[in-house]
Amino acid sequence: MSDEDVAAGSDVEQDVLDDEPKSILLGIISQLRKGMDLSRVTLPTFVLEPRSMCERITDFMSHPELILGTTKKTDPVARFNDVVTYFLSGWHIKPKGVKKPYNPVLGEIFRCRWKFDDGSESFYVCEQVSHHPPISVYFYANPQNDIWISGDLKPKSKFLGNSAATIMVGTSKITFPRTWPGEEYTVTLPNVYARGILFGSMYLELGDAVTIKCPKSDLAADIEFQTKGFFSGTYNGVKGKIKRVGTGEVLYSIGGKWTESMYTTKGASSSAEKRIIFDAATAQIHQKITPPDEAQGEFESRKLWARVTKGINTKNLDYATQEKTAIEDNQRTIVKDRAAKGIAWESRFFTPAGDDWQFRMPKIPDDPVEATRVLEKLIFGPPTNPIHVTFWAEPRRSIDEQRPAAAGSPQ
Repeated sequence: MSDEDVAAGSDVEQDVLDDEPKSILLGIISQLRKGMDLSRVTLPTFVLEPRSMCERITDFMSHPELILGTTKKTDPVARFNDVVTYFLSGWHIKPKGVKKPYNPVLGEIFRCRWKFDDGSESFYVCEQVSHHPPISVYFYANPQNDIWISGDLKPKSKFLGNSAATIMVGTSKITFPRTWPGEEYTVTLPNVYARGILFGSMYLELGDAVTIKCPKSDLAADIEFQTKGFFSGTYNGVKGKIKRVGTGEVLYSIGGKWTESMYTTKGASSSAEKRIIFDAATAQIHQKITPPDEAQGEFESRKLWARVTKGINTKNLDYATQEKTAIEDNQRTIVKDRAAKGIAWESRFFTPAGDDWQFRMPKIPDDPVEATRVLEKLIFGPPTNPIHVTFWAEPRRSIDEQRPAAAGSPQ
């Protein structure tokens, strides 16, 4: 695919690197072979998005208006459609160009909340329960509206030649246990492709098939995130069907672009009257609320990566690289130290359950107000295990005390 082909797609954000970063990236790529696992490859800071994967997952909770009223609907098809729309709504939030979020360290957490006009609150926590292989596990709840989401993300990156793929292994589960017991919606994720890393312009695509299923309602959605081929296809396209599993009847067809607007039509025909289900141009991102900087612990994403983020945002990539290396070196140090002392790592918020992970919580009260209180205390309370308190092997000066050197100057 040529540069002209990419430029013709007005909804494709290109990333054209200068000679120096392009040379660095090509130097790394020259050491790779096709199909190689990239999880242990150290990437330069200029390809990093200045936030952790633990935080990036919250993009999928950015449009709560699409699901806050779902439990009040008595039609299972209407509830299913809400879940589908909610899932599709978060993908348009992405950095400009081709950027990868920070790979979280073992034990890293991100916590936040949202407050809504109906007086309800949602809580979210994500924890990195494994570093090699990387596994991020998350939990989201809005007790008043009876919305509970849990899931895991196990990204596997591969080098494919002129592109790199992140295979998004993992599943989200959405339930409404108080109002619709037994209804569990399982959701898989599309894969992410960085194109043009050897030649041409770099750009990001989502691709491949995902499924959303609710066995109790006998409903399923098969959705394809379309990629642009050499002779066919489209940029950022989405198409799919919502159907009854038992009979195969197609209830709705899905179309549009995940970067712009998406719609449904009744039945199997894509030519029927379209109903817009989401428009990225007019949708408002509901802002999350995070703990203040001084209240964050050493394992919290924003505090842990603050210096790297500062370096990236001020375009001081030497400083960002220095601080990223410090995090990686320290992680190796504390892992060796725990091993030497015979201290086993234990995740703070989640516990393994077979191949899955479960949120560590006592029985949640049926009363939504009391449940909100319990969850707030559980998620935002201080750690009880000493291993979750200190990340740095040696004390560090605050970020304000350690002024980054000017870009390009000796560190």
